[in-house]
Amino acid sequence: MKVLLYTEGLEHIGKSGLGKAIKHQMKALKYAGVEYTLDPEEDFDIVHINTYGPKSYSLAKQAKKNGKKVVYHAHSTEEDFRNSFILSNQIAPMFKKWIITCYKLGDHIITPTPYSKRLLDNYNMGREITAISNGIEIEKFVATKEGASNFRKTYGFKKDDKVIMGIGLYLERKGILDFVELAKRLKEYKFIWFGYTPLYTIPNKIREAVKTKLPNLIFAGYVEQEMIIDALSGADLYIFPTLEETEGIPILEACACKTKAIIRDIPVFSEWLQDGVNVYKAKDVNEFEIKIKKILNNELPDVTEEGYKVACERDLKVIGEKLKEVYEKVLNEK
Repeated sequence: MKVLLYTEGLEHIGKSGLGKAIKHQMKALKYAGVEYTLDPEEDFDIVHINTYGPKSYSLAKQAKKNGKKVVYHAHSTEEDFRNSFILSNQIAPMFKKWIITCYKLGDHIITPTPYSKRLLDNYNMGREITAISNGIEIEKFVATKEGASNFRKTYGFKKDDKVIMGIGLYLERKGILDFVELAKRLKEYKFIWFGYTPLYTIPNKIREAVKTKLPNLIFAGYVEQEMIIDALSGADLYIFPTLEETEGIPILEACACKTKAIIRDIPVFSEWLQDGVNVYKAKDVNEFEIKIKKILNNELPDVTEEGYKVACERDLKVIGEKLKEVYEKVLNEK
């Protein structure tokens, strides 16, 4: 069995969550002993498509014409397309029609969570859909004292500073407006946000938020994974105020590093992350403010060990076996 992992425009999305997910697929398949290629010119038995551009659509059509099996990975939904780039809400209905057209070319559809599976089930595509996490490389996400020191030294944080970090593109959907609002309210803490989006692609209110000048707020831009691990080692709290996700890899990274975390209480997290059990959750900016103070004042129990167990369940070694099962099932179907 040989799999073609296909991602249209990988060079442009490599720094995004999707780019990270593709790299995870490669490692997961290596762990599972599944032969794969990134070259469409090579021979293959199954094409596993991660994108929905015209080249992806054409490749899926051609593969089916040649009698090859197609697995389509539904990383995107209409719901998580909204509140992202300029005009995204206006074109969201057309976007939905297009991704349905693409996803229906799959003999089988994979999506990251039970929540995104439910959304896609409601699209009535007539395809079997399996929820498989994008996963995390547990061995890599290990907090260290050296990493913590490097993070604080790099960004000028003192030893006794309480540091709160966020990760994500500059999108309204990622909760960046609430992150800035919390920095304004909680002047006694330091806030730092990792991630970047070209400013010309985002609405003005997000552009203005990113340009906010506060003595306790840093927008650090895009950094390599090593600095994210250092930051998760050295920050006192990770917050994920996202409003919509199909999974949300950064919370897995925080759990793997045993970093204290608060996430937005939204449906995507309901089945695998529990408030006060393995993370903390907040419904709105007021609740984020309250729980941030309680966690940093040690007024809430530390649940990071339980969070670590959640990350271990989504280790790439586990994910590779789940992907392999889907491939074998698809190949055996007439």
